Amino acid sequence: MSESRRSAVSDQRSARIPVLLLLAAAAFSIPPPVQAAGFREAAPGYRFSFPRDHYSHDDYRTEWWYYTGHLKTGSGDGYGFELTFFRSGLAEARANPSRWAARNLYLAHFAVSDLSQKAFTFSERMGRAATGQAGASETELKVWVGDWMVEGDGASQHLQAKDGEFALDLTLTSEKPPVIHGEDGVSRKGEGRSQASHYYSLTRLRTEGSLTVRGTRLPVTGLSWMDHEFGSTQLASNQVGWDWFSLQLDDHRELMLYLIRRSDGTPDAASSGTWVAPDGTARHLRLHDFTVEVLDRWTSPQTGGRYPMGWRLKAPGLGVDLTVKPAFSAQELNTRKSTQVIYWEGAVSAEGTASGGPVRGRGYVEMTGYAAPFQKKL
Repeated sequence: MSESRRSAVSDQRSARIPVLLLLAAAAFSIPPPVQAAGFREAAPGYRFSFPRDHYSHDDYRTEWWYYTGHLKTGSGDGYGFELTFFRSGLAEARANPSRWAARNLYLAHFAVSDLSQKAFTFSERMGRAATGQAGASETELKVWVGDWMVEGDGASQHLQAKDGEFALDLTLTSEKPPVIHGEDGVSRKGEGRSQASHYYSLTRLRTEGSLTVRGTRLPVTGLSWMDHEFGSTQLASNQVGWDWFSLQLDDHRELMLYLIRRSDGTPDAASSGTWVAPDGTARHLRLHDFTVEVLDRWTSPQTGGRYPMGWRLKAPGLGVDLTVKPAFSAQELNTRKSTQVIYWEGAVSAEGTASGGPVRGRGYVEMTGYAAPFQKKL
């Protein structure tokens, strides 16, 4: 069994989606400049309101709903999954009165990591809202690209995706309230005034349903994580990628960190994180509050990208010292056929101490800009 299987289903009319569309995966970039495009900026003072903010925000240029999780079968076999939906607003279509005008483009990624077999599969889809093949509602939590979809009320959500012999059908129930990242309603991505997004997570989602692997339907249970982010900005020219961590610890605490990498290899001062207590209260972490040490590296035989592949995360003020390891190395997505972006998104485990006690956990890591600069144009 090959470690990677790739497929794409795309509307030919949207084959030239800008490469920066994938940056919705961290809501970091949406060219052209916001003022010229007529979209709202993510500005300080934003006050989240739920369930409304689970829905689509079409007045911002880019938005994404991002799900990852760890699943287990009755026999104990483990799997990781990613299902992500992106929306990209098209400025040139906003003034077009035609009901066929494509005001938004949608992209979805679906990936499964078979942890015991160390096998990885992914697929992608693209679609335009104008024809009804894809969309995101502004009045309810409902996002879809073809028959891939998420819907629900935030507290409970249903995920569905299928590609060939792989599929998922999951119900997610939140055990904690939404966690707002950043300060004063914005998550900073750089020193520029508009380099920010509105970003929150549901960090602990009890999960049950089914996962189909190589044609076999498996009842599963587990734990998932949801990120939802929207904004209208772009990374600076000296920012080349990022490393993002989401960890769910077995003491019912969670940790999110992201490092935005500059071209000289140093982290941008806007890099930050969030520490979530068992009761759901959150503490914002600035760059000086934590460190990330790379323990090993791996070179992709498909793309030549050289990725960190093992980390030590420390947050001294929290008593956090964690070693994070990938389930296996080959969890790279090569979407060159559509967005021409290559990134690593994989299941990981964590072990160490927190607040003076031993702790274990699981999570996901996302890394961009290692195989090729994400700012490359089509």
